[in-house]
Amino acid sequence: MNQTLAITPLDEVIPSPLQYGAICWRMHRGKVEVLLISSRDTGRWVVPKGWPMDKRSPAEAAQQEAWEEAGVLGEIAETTIGQFNYVKLLSPNRSCECVVQVFALRVSEMVDKFPERKERRRKWFAAEKAARRVNEPQLRRLLMGLSANFSVEPPELMVEQALATA
Repeated sequence: MNQTLAITPLDEVIPSPLQYGAICWRMHRGKVEVLLISSRDTGRWVVPKGWPMDKRSPAEAAQQEAWEEAGVLGEIAETTIGQFNYVKLLSPNRSCECVVQVFALRVSEMVDKFPERKERRRKWFAAEKAARRVNEPQLRRLLMGLSANFSVEPPELMVEQALATA
């Protein structure tokens, strides 16, 4: 039996698929809280994210994912605040590494009825605790930036600055 193993040449770069995500946040008792949702495959804590959408900007796609996956509405920043990589399970035997560009979404409303409500859990965490709950190191740094930079400036401005510099 003759088998051939296909190997990608080292000089051939295969780009990682791009997704868009939202860090959903609110002020609660003077502190920043971040909404995390459970992933459908492993149940780990993640932020809402998904594939690019026709006729939507990256920020609008992230906002739509936040609605579908977490049932939140609010104001989304138009510029990305950072990115992180993660491994997406496509099937039991297939996975790929994705790059997620992240946008800040200040939550103004949470609803009980949303498209993926039966598939996910959602929970508010203090920013620092949210950072400890996620598996992705780059996402953890973005979330830690929220709690580390709160001291003197107004909270809303600090959130935007922390996310922009993380």
